[in-house]
Amino acid sequence: MTVQRADARRNYARILAVAEEEVAAHGADASLENIARTAGVGSATVRRHFPSRQALLEAVFSERIDALVARATASAGAPDARAALLEWLGALTAYASSARGLAEALTLAGTDDPDHAPACCSAKLAGAADPLLQRAAQAGAVAPGVTAADLVTLVTGIVLATEHHQDPAAEANRLLDLTLRGVVPQG
Repeated sequence: MTVQRADARRNYARILAVAEEEVAAHGADASLENIARTAGVGSATVRRHFPSRQALLEAVFSERIDALVARATASAGAPDARAALLEWLGALTAYASSARGLAEALTLAGTDDPDHAPACCSAKLAGAADPLLQRAAQAGAVAPGVTAADLVTLVTGIVLATEHHQDPAAEANRLLDLTLRGVVPQG
C-alpha cells in the first residue's frame, strides 16, 4: 500500500474542495485548469490525483452517492418493497436535481472512456437499487424486464431534462411521478 506524502494529501483535499465549488457553479464541464489555478496547483497535479474528468466528478459526488447506497441497503428489507423502491427513487431524483453536474457524471459512465473507473457512480447506484428492484418485482410492483440501470438512466434523463427549469427539483419530482404512474391510465 502506497502512503501519500502530507503535501499530496493536502493537494488532494484542496483540489477536491475547489472542484466541489466549481462543479456546483458550472456543472460537469467545470474547467480543470480553473480548478488547478484556484487550488494553487498545476494541471499535472490535478491529473495525477484525478486521471480523468470522470474520476474527478466521482470524487466530488462520492460522499452523497455512498449515502444513497447506504439508504438503499437500509431499505432493502422494508416490509413494503414497492414503497421502499419509490422512496429511494425519490431520494435519488431529489439529490440529482439539486447537485449540479451529477446527471452529466452519470451519463459519462456509459461512455467508452478508458479511464472510466469500474466503481463509477451509476454502477454503484444501480447495484444499490437492484435488491430494492428485485423485491419490488417479486411483489409484482414492477413491470417485467425493468433493470436497476434502467431506473438510474430514467432519473438521469429526467434530471437532465429539467435542469434549466425554474424549479428543477419540483419539475423532476413531477416527471418522476408521472413516469411511475404512467402516461396512459389503465383500463
